[in-house]
Amino acid sequence: MDNYKVEGAILSIGQVEKRSGVAASALRFYEKKGLITSTRNAGGQRRYFREVLRRVAVIKAAQRLGMPLEDIAAAFSALPDGRTPTVEDWHNLSTRWRSLLDERIERLQLLRDQLDDCIGCGCLSLKACPLRNPHDIAGEDSQGASLFETMQNEEVGS
Repeated sequence: MDNYKVEGAILSIGQVEKRSGVAASALRFYEKKGLITSTRNAGGQRRYFREVLRRVAVIKAAQRLGMPLEDIAAAFSALPDGRTPTVEDWHNLSTRWRSLLDERIERLQLLRDQLDDCIGCGCLSLKACPLRNPHDIAGEDSQGASLFETMQNEEVGS
């Protein structure tokens, strides 16, 4: 049997890698995050049901849209019995994600439009920067670089 040809319902990690274009390390990561599942053969090697190919395709499509893995995992967990997303499921997921993407696009456009105010400034002053501190709202509570670090960390976490 050709190692890359998929026959039957059970696939090795190498077969899933070749068919999906996703590295085996990423497949193991997805499994660790609960996005996909595998079984083990008698030798302890991972085996996947063929349906994992659709799940991986949905994961990759969602990632291309900028969706975080946590959001993808939440969407999968809402599916009955953890089943593989159907065409109708994908339509429902994409409809829900569309509003999130619209919000992200709006924030990026605002960032782009305000970026010109910072070009050449060099300071990104918390007091004056329309991107980091519009109307100096942060100046009401604190001052200085430590606040800037705190604000950055909060944004990364959200």
